[in-house]
Amino acid sequence: MNYFIITGTSRGIGEAIARQVLHKNHCLFCISRTENQQLLEAARDKQVQLYSIAYDLNEVYGIEQLMQDIFLKIEKEQIDGIFLINNAGVVKPIKPVGRCQDLEIIQNIHVNLLAPMLLTSEFTKHVRSLQVKKRVFNISSGAGKKPYHGWSAYCSAKAGLDLFTQCADLEEEQEAYPVEMLSFAPGIVDTQMQSDIRESDKNDFTQLERFIDFKESGILLAPEKVADIIIELLLHQQWGKKRVVDIQEYLVDRE
Repeated sequence: MNYFIITGTSRGIGEAIARQVLHKNHCLFCISRTENQQLLEAARDKQVQLYSIAYDLNEVYGIEQLMQDIFLKIEKEQIDGIFLINNAGVVKPIKPVGRCQDLEIIQNIHVNLLAPMLLTSEFTKHVRSLQVKKRVFNISSGAGKKPYHGWSAYCSAKAGLDLFTQCADLEEEQEAYPVEMLSFAPGIVDTQMQSDIRESDKNDFTQLERFIDFKESGILLAPEKVADIIIELLLHQQWGKKRVVDIQEYLVDRE
């Protein structure tokens, strides 16, 4: 049995990932602020065990209990592989830092950086002794590698996630049964996040017209295509030494 713990499954990449792993020998724990009823129905139709967990990752002090509750439902003797996919993310606030409210910055860092760190920490504790495939897959962004006007919180959080992934993976090398970690930038994907960006104010985000053009020119990637690459990486490929990768490295192989 393969177990998947996936955040941000109400829509976008997270939903697409969950749909692609709806198989009878899989068990899913889908964490999002709101339940995805269509995903639940798809799981029932395919007779796949799916636990839908309504949880706001801003509530970082509850993550330890959240993971304890999840692992109480996992039968460790049945595990063939277990995977944590930290997908949930928010781009807002989209404005210069001097115009941001403190709470906006705090919530961005909670969801984009602190929650994945805590989920990863709890995950590694619970799977420490398991001699099975154990992987953490963090959804990052190209914004973690260069600055964007109006995205100071988002860029900083994703840069932090990349370095956290590398540090945590380095630490795991010392363990008898290590957890593998990977940070993956999915490119520009046709999701609600892109809609939020296009609806921002040009005075707050100077590259607004560029991102509107991405949509109008049809270059946004479909979440399903991105999810397909993620599942291939997660389940079927060996990871090399690089722990921070970009989807462009894998799109080339498919063209």
